[in-house]
Amino acid sequence: MQDIDNKNLVAVQSLRNLIMGTTLMSTTSILLCAGLGAIISSTYSVKKPIKESVFGAHGEFVVVLKFAIVLTMLSFSFICHTLSAAFINQVNMLISTPQSVKSMVTPEYLTQHLGKAMILNVVGIRLFYTAITLQLWIFGPLLPFLSSMLMVCILYNLDFVGGDRPRNVEMEFIGNDP
Repeated sequence: MQDIDNKNLVAVQSLRNLIMGTTLMSTTSILLCAGLGAIISSTYSVKKPIKESVFGAHGEFVVVLKFAIVLTMLSFSFICHTLSAAFINQVNMLISTPQSVKSMVTPEYLTQHLGKAMILNVVGIRLFYTAITLQLWIFGPLLPFLSSMLMVCILYNLDFVGGDRPRNVEMEFIGNDP
């Protein structure tokens, strides 16, 4: 019985940590949106050094287009992270409901909601990373190119885990569930 309580505690703490990370990313996205909005609407000469850059097209339309694309991507990142936090909160609340035969809350239902939360979280993070790379586009084409190459290397290592473990071996905690 003690082992089951420990597993439940770890599950709830993992969900809490995921909510905290999602909240941090959504807050960062909306703060960057506010900062870009302040730069776009400023009447000061904040945009002057950007227009005097050596590389890239810096006409008035192109600068507005660059800001609008980055602002849109950050806004969608914020929406994805907010929805992800909502789904995780729902799973966190429903995970401790008592199970009955007529209950609508089934393990499949919780798994479905947790899967939606994870997909939204991944999409939000990818949008955020892409928006950060595109923010460098404001200063010219060289920085986003270098940032994109670095991002491809980092995301490749995050997405594809090394093959140290043989494929046909089951993980030890799968067989121990009652």
